[in-house]
Amino acid sequence: MNASDELLRLENQLCFALVTAARNVVAIYRPILEPLGLTHPQYLVMLALWERSPRTLNDLAADLAMEPATASPLVKRLEADGLVARERSAEDERRLDITLTDAGRALRERALEVPAQVMSAVGMDVHEVSALRDGLGPFAGRRLGGA
Repeated sequence: MNASDELLRLENQLCFALVTAARNVVAIYRPILEPLGLTHPQYLVMLALWERSPRTLNDLAADLAMEPATASPLVKRLEADGLVARERSAEDERRLDITLTDAGRALRERALEVPAQVMSAVGMDVHEVSALRDGLGPFAGRRLGGA
């Protein structure tokens, strides 16, 4: 096998490694998030809202690198679970602001253990996770932050 053939081996593909890793990361989070009543995508929405609330759906979707049409059902489910509320903006009544409820704010306290549980599950410390995350920056389309 020559060098060109070697480059085309599945096991040597960055895209395959990233897709497989992404699937495995979600599988690691699943049992950690289950007691919180959150799926991985819902957890990402809550993380963004814990950073800043209220915010519009478009703003939220942009921060999550999602289309608003993808974020909307996540927000609606979180609203049905009592964690967020959608309210008409005082500045522009055509716009819906998404805000945390008391239950949504309280859930943050329970979520504080999630990063440590993930690091424990993969056997990495915060510095190793940060280095891995930062190394993915060129593939994320923007600088990543957080653990």
